[in-house]
Amino acid sequence: MLKAVILIGGPQKGTRFRPLSFEVPKPLFPVAGVPMIQHHIEACTKVPSMKEILLVGFYQPNEALSRFLVSAQQEFKIPIRYLQEYAALGTGGGIYHFRDQILSGCPEAFFVLNADVCSEFPLPEMLAFQQQRGDPHSFLMLGTTANRKQSLNYGCIVANTETCEVLHYVEKPSTFVSEIINCGIYLFTPAIFQHIGEVFQRTQQELLLGTCLGEESPNGWQRAEVIRLEQDVFTALAGRGKLYVYKTDGFWSQIKSAGSAIYASRLYLSQYSQCHPERLAPDGPGGPTIRGNVYIHPTASIDHSAVLGPNVSIGKGVTVGAGVRVRESIILHGASLQDHTCVLNSIVGWDSTIGRWARVEGTPSDPNPNDPYARMDSETLFRDGRLTPSITILGCNVTIPAEVVILNSIVLPHKELSRSFKNQIIL
Repeated sequence: MLKAVILIGGPQKGTRFRPLSFEVPKPLFPVAGVPMIQHHIEACTKVPSMKEILLVGFYQPNEALSRFLVSAQQEFKIPIRYLQEYAALGTGGGIYHFRDQILSGCPEAFFVLNADVCSEFPLPEMLAFQQQRGDPHSFLMLGTTANRKQSLNYGCIVANTETCEVLHYVEKPSTFVSEIINCGIYLFTPAIFQHIGEVFQRTQQELLLGTCLGEESPNGWQRAEVIRLEQDVFTALAGRGKLYVYKTDGFWSQIKSAGSAIYASRLYLSQYSQCHPERLAPDGPGGPTIRGNVYIHPTASIDHSAVLGPNVSIGKGVTVGAGVRVRESIILHGASLQDHTCVLNSIVGWDSTIGRWARVEGTPSDPNPNDPYARMDSETLFRDGRLTPSITILGCNVTIPAEVVILNSIVLPHKELSRSFKNQIIL
């Protein structure tokens, strides 16, 4: 029997995802037409003998999350529960805090997946790799290749090329360590809790010792329960014959910023042609012109003269007028694109309206297409005192008037614009 744990974080996280995370918890943001974590859940349900999926995070239980859990359980016919941390406990602290829940029913092993990654999720392959190695007490992490420069932004893995044992692990090193990076997807056995427990005991002793010596903890307060799998656990396990890496050549990307959601959407839409062809809009007579992979929600109303794609997803109840052109964009539910608007490299927020002949355009922040190992750069919002050109984001309920141009800008929710803007954050 197996279980899966999806780490969904909380409201203080996902700040780079604003203004989109104001309206919906980041894990429920739609990527390729379905909530981000539904891709994780679908992958977990394809693993034989998967009995339960647990979401761990520190969001207050809210209506959107509860609705999602109910519909996902009905669709996938598997128990899915949300376990709320009382504070942000880190990637290791959360699963350690809920270890009794994870271990109830005695699973032989369990997957742990970070919510903010998009991947082919080769979970059955990881399981087969683990079983083939025949060591029931070792742990497995999913790894992929990045280029030398970008590897510094990730956890880097030095592994034995023959046995795949992790010999050395460094989280976001300052100099080059390895091109193999951690994908944030793990397969653990219950024995992992012993190792996390050792970190917990050690931290607690250090805190007690510090208190006895009258030292202030460095950040004002500190809990022994805050444990990071990457820095606190993997670094210690590496080189002890306990931790292995399964390398994947399948697609993988982080979803940290709104720009990376468009790239993730492209990766998932291209995967749909194999696994979910019914989710891709057909290019047939009588309908809009479809170029490449496009998702259209069945309730959306699209004029037959519109041209959509590649990499477009259109949400629930969206209206697209005559002569509209949309490319490399996500249009969220209830939005209205009036006649002859042009939307490129943008995310149009819930219930927003774009007037006739307006142009909304951003600059894609995609990985270098000529480098097979290139990854998304986690761009800072500003560089040299200037807003970095990035995709354009309209928050929810934004109104763009007719015949204006909005370029490389971020518009916060509930704004009614009256003119064109370029390279600005509109508060």
